[in-house]
Amino acid sequence: MFEYRNGELWAEDVAVERIVEEVGTPVYIYSKAHFVSQFKRFDDAATRNHTICFAVKANSNLSVVNVFAQLNAGADIVSKGELFRALKAGIKPENIVFSGVAKTKDEIAYALENNIKMINVESEDELYAIDEVAKSLNKKAPIAFRINPDVDPKTHPYISTGLKKNKFGVPYDEALELYEKANKLDGIEIVGVQFHIGSQLLDTTPIYDASVRIAKLIEALNDRGIKIKIVDVGGGVGIVYDEKTDKEPDVNKYVSDVEKAFENFDVEIVFEPGRFLVGNGGILVSRVVYHKKNLNKRFLIVDAGMNDLLRPSLYSAYHRIAPVKLTGSERIVCDIVGPICETGDFFARDYEIEDVPNSGLIAVFSAGAYGFTMASNYNSRPRAAEVMVDGNSFKIIRKRESLEDLIAGEVL
Repeated sequence: MFEYRNGELWAEDVAVERIVEEVGTPVYIYSKAHFVSQFKRFDDAATRNHTICFAVKANSNLSVVNVFAQLNAGADIVSKGELFRALKAGIKPENIVFSGVAKTKDEIAYALENNIKMINVESEDELYAIDEVAKSLNKKAPIAFRINPDVDPKTHPYISTGLKKNKFGVPYDEALELYEKANKLDGIEIVGVQFHIGSQLLDTTPIYDASVRIAKLIEALNDRGIKIKIVDVGGGVGIVYDEKTDKEPDVNKYVSDVEKAFENFDVEIVFEPGRFLVGNGGILVSRVVYHKKNLNKRFLIVDAGMNDLLRPSLYSAYHRIAPVKLTGSERIVCDIVGPICETGDFFARDYEIEDVPNSGLIAVFSAGAYGFTMASNYNSRPRAAEVMVDGNSFKIIRKRESLEDLIAGEVL
C-alpha cells in the first residue's frame, strides 16, 4: 500500500510528504488497508474452526490492534500490559491467549479475572503457580502447555524458539508426564496444546513438521483420557524484506498443511500471526540531517536512530530504504546512520541509494512490525509519532513525545 506516483511516495491515497509536513519526523506511517488485506488473506485460507490471534508484540498501538478487533481477531499477548492494551482496543477476552516464560502471579490473576481463552504454560513451576492463583480466585485456569518440538526453524538464532537449547516451552519428551500432573490439579482445566518454533519463516515446512509431532502427542493424550480442544500453532510466518533474496511464503499452503496435520482431531486451531499482518504495512520516515565523509567512507546522517527502530542494530536486519521523493540524482554507497552515541546506531551499511539532500526525506520500509513497539528513550530522545492512513485521510494515533514526557514519573 506504499507506492511511487510521479516520483513521490504515497501511503494509500495520501502523499507521505503531506503527512510529514503536518506531523514532522521521525514518524511511523501505517496502512490500514494493508492490515485488513493481510488478515483476510490468512482468514480466507482457513477452512476449519479457527481463531487468528494477532501477536500484539509486533505492533501494540491501540488503533492497530483495534483494526484486528473489528475483524473479530483475537490476540496473542505476553504481558499484563499487552493484555490491558488488547482489552482496551476491543479484543474479546475469550479470544486472547497468554504466552511467555515468566508470567508473575499478578499477571496470572489479571488474566484469570478477565476470563481469557487460554494460558500457555512454559514450565512445571509456572503450572503450580497458575494452579495456586486459580484456586485463590475460586476459578479453574484454562491451560495449554507450550511444547518445544525441537524442530529447526532455519531462521535467525535470536528469533528461533523451538529448539532444545531455547528458553521457551517444555521438552517434548516430558509433555505427557506434565499433562498428567496438570490433570490432577484442582485449579487447572486442560484445554489445549501450543507450540511456536520461531519467527520470520519464509519456508513454512518446519511448522508442518512440528505440527506432525504435536499431532502424535495429542493422540497419546487422548489415549490417556486427556481431551484436547485447542491446538495453538503459534506464529512465525515471515514477510519479504529484500525483494532480491526473499520469497513470500505461501500462506494458503501453510494453513492447509497445518489443517492436514490435525485432520483426525476435532479441535479449534489457533494461529498467532504478527509480522505477517503488519510488517509491510508500515514505514519509518526520517529526515536527512547531514552528509559526511571519513576517508573513503560516506555517511547519510538522519534524525531517526536505533532507539526508534532497533532491528538493524539488534539483528543486523535488512530494511529497504529509499528517498520519499525520487529526483534522479546520483546513486551513492553509504552508511545510513542516526544520532545515537553508539557505533551500532545504523539502519544500513554500505548501502546503495539515490542521494538525498540535507533536509530531504527517506523511508525505511517493512517497519510495521517490531518497529515502534521496540522503541526506547535511549539518549533521552522522545519517541516518534505514529500515523494511520485510511484511504485518502490519515490520523495521528500516537502523539510525538515531548521533553516533559521524558521525565514523567521521575522525582528530583
